[in-house]
Amino acid sequence: MKKLINYFLQGLLFIVPITVTGAFVVWAFNKIDGILPLNFPGLGVIIIITFITSVGFLGSSIISTPIYSFFQNLLKKAPLLETIYSSVKDLMKTFVGKKKGFNQPVLIKLYENSTIERIGFITNEDLKSIGIKKGKVLVYLPHSYAFSGQLFVVDQSYISPVDSPSSEIMKLIVSGGVTDINDSSQTSK
Repeated sequence: MKKLINYFLQGLLFIVPITVTGAFVVWAFNKIDGILPLNFPGLGVIIIITFITSVGFLGSSIISTPIYSFFQNLLKKAPLLETIYSSVKDLMKTFVGKKKGFNQPVLIKLYENSTIERIGFITNEDLKSIGIKKGKVLVYLPHSYAFSGQLFVVDQSYISPVDSPSSEIMKLIVSGGVTDINDSSQTSK
């Protein structure tokens, strides 16, 4: 009976992650495809991907300067919208832009004689523009099982680097520490 329960639990370990991932992909596909009310499945996704790619091409080669500067001037008249726009734009640049964010995983001590440390990512090392003295950096601490986190100003003496790929560290944090970290020295062999 114990072996049957073990096999059942092992089956869950295989099936649940695949099922949840597959369900998410199907859900996302249907949501994106449903934006355009077309009767041909998948055509909406193709049209949206083509449209986004075309806007990216046109935006980077033809219309970026005049339209973008007009849009920036328009946003200056609405400070709340400008804050939302610039925050979302910076977040998108973190994941798909040339300057990747969350690429410096670190441990931070919570206080002077602390033996407890938290894992986070240095997001900004130059804080002069906001009037914070040298020797301090911004560290983002993501929450487990959520798409949220907290931003701290941390003295550099409380920080020590983590020698692992940032993607593995993010996976570790989001999973609450239960995921395995792939050793980069083993994967390169």
